[in-house]
Amino acid sequence: MDFIKVAAACPKTRVADVQYNLENIIKQVNEAEANNAKIIVFPELATTSYTCGDLFTQWNLIENSYLSIKNICEHSLNKDLLIIVGSPLLVNYTLYNCAFVIFEGKILGIIPKSYIPNYTEFYEKRWFTEGLSVTSKKVDLSFQKGIPFGTNIIFGCDDVKVGVEICEDLWVTIPPSSYLSLAGANIICNPSASNELVSKSTYRKSLVENQSARCMSGYIYSSSGVYESSTDLLFSGHLLISEYGSTLIENERFQRENEIIYSFIDLFKLNSERTKNISFRDSYKSLPFEPELISFQYKSTKISNFNRYIAKHPFVPSSDREREFRCKEIFNIQASALAKRLEHTYSKKAVIGISGGLDSTLALLVIVKTFKLLGLDSKNIITITMPGFGTTDRTYNNALTLCKELNCDLREINIVDACLKHFEDIGHDKNKHDVTYENVQARERTQILMDIANKEGGILIGTGDLSELALGWCTYNGDHMSMYAVNTSIPKTLVRYLVKYVADYESTKEVTDTLLDILDTPVSPELLPKDHKGEIAQKTEDIVGPYELHDFFLYHFIRHGSTPERILFLAKEAFRDDYDEETIKKWLFKFINRFFSQQFKRSALPDGPKVGTISLSPRGDWRMPSDASSSDWVNKLQ
Repeated sequence: MDFIKVAAACPKTRVADVQYNLENIIKQVNEAEANNAKIIVFPELATTSYTCGDLFTQWNLIENSYLSIKNICEHSLNKDLLIIVGSPLLVNYTLYNCAFVIFEGKILGIIPKSYIPNYTEFYEKRWFTEGLSVTSKKVDLSFQKGIPFGTNIIFGCDDVKVGVEICEDLWVTIPPSSYLSLAGANIICNPSASNELVSKSTYRKSLVENQSARCMSGYIYSSSGVYESSTDLLFSGHLLISEYGSTLIENERFQRENEIIYSFIDLFKLNSERTKNISFRDSYKSLPFEPELISFQYKSTKISNFNRYIAKHPFVPSSDREREFRCKEIFNIQASALAKRLEHTYSKKAVIGISGGLDSTLALLVIVKTFKLLGLDSKNIITITMPGFGTTDRTYNNALTLCKELNCDLREINIVDACLKHFEDIGHDKNKHDVTYENVQARERTQILMDIANKEGGILIGTGDLSELALGWCTYNGDHMSMYAVNTSIPKTLVRYLVKYVADYESTKEVTDTLLDILDTPVSPELLPKDHKGEIAQKTEDIVGPYELHDFFLYHFIRHGSTPERILFLAKEAFRDDYDEETIKKWLFKFINRFFSQQFKRSALPDGPKVGTISLSPRGDWRMPSDASSSDWVNKLQ
């Protein structure tokens, strides 16, 4: 089970009117079932309402709440839905604020609230007792005996592991969900009653996001609504569903009708993150209790009407503001990393090959930024353009213009004669435009750059990016090699936005105009002759496939260890308006085969800074045998 559909609900209530509250809870259970949700979370003390005050000492209210729970149990028969609803529980003359977990006609378990707030506007201890120390108990109700009762309970069905904490539990220094997640819970449910104050909703949301990140879990939060008593407080019915630090969906607060929000939680991703995180596993030693697992079984976990948003470009933030912030941060990481390397090697000069393409443009912009940081003269940036058989006027002129506008030391070395001589030396037909024809040019350029770096006492800065490394779309000991590689963990889809960021915020108008034209140029190594119009004949994406697809494949393959079937499923969802299934599968085949066969290139990478969650550095992030077989991955797509 990769995904599970969950719901957070806020029913209309009347204070202390248990029958009215029950009717609205039942309506929302029915709606959630009709929408194929598998978990629904109601607010704290939803059967009675939260603001009953001293009415909680009235046996009539308690007895009615039990009848309400019994009715919910009966109604849950033949419903493939886990129901978490808040209700009071009296045990040995002690009243607890609890969450009742109901499935298929019975109470699976009852979770008491661990921490009872008794400060500022809260005075719950007047009625309720803390349940923090309650573990592995049993309680009896008139309609069900031996019900598990405690804060150490986890409810499990296959990959779904559900833990529950209640309202204030989230706000304490170490929330119970921290321990529940270490014990295996990957979905945390929080029936809550959190009143509204100015800015409190923002803080509440940040708590939910942060806790879901720390716990590497999904988090379903449901708070009481506007029909609670407004004698001194107002509640808004805040509903949130978060996953691993991000809010998947949030409602508009202060609604006056029954409301439910839905989302799909990615269990595969959560379990993958936990598997990779050694610190998470090590923290299990700190558990203060022995977890109790209560199993249940869904009739079906088949996904229908899947409507979760899947980002086409997972490396690129979707909002303009966040993208600008991210690009600025990455650009600073690149420049600061290069500054450290220049200082360490006592280098006052940097050498770079400039093609007029995106990758070398970004690397040059990083060098220029670095030299400003170090107070070095831009004339110590030695830019070398090396026209070859496939160099077009557009890329050639853009390369020259950019270097001049940035006031760098510009040099031109035409490699055609040297390559023709090399063809002659190794007995290669110059009219045979094969891999040898292409790689001779790439290695000739690298030799020139390396030798000039030695001659000038500088270091050669590499230009290749993460996407090229994933596909092995680079010449071994050609453009594959440098003395420091600033783009090595930046995917192609992000390179464009970084160049655009510099064009928009860190450039003169003249530089910006050139950068915009470079951005508009097709991606090409320009190693094959130009076409009859003198334009680029060799377009990379025609050969290896769209980089936006490969970056998508790479992200899910590395970040979460996704299976080929899962990657295909996600890609079909993300690119439903762009590519058909046959096209996506074709390029996924290509990605898997090239990723495995080209590992030997990644095993010999130069140093370079990691800027995001994914890197293919053999020194830390990705250690893979160069001769690993791709068969088991490819066969999954047959």
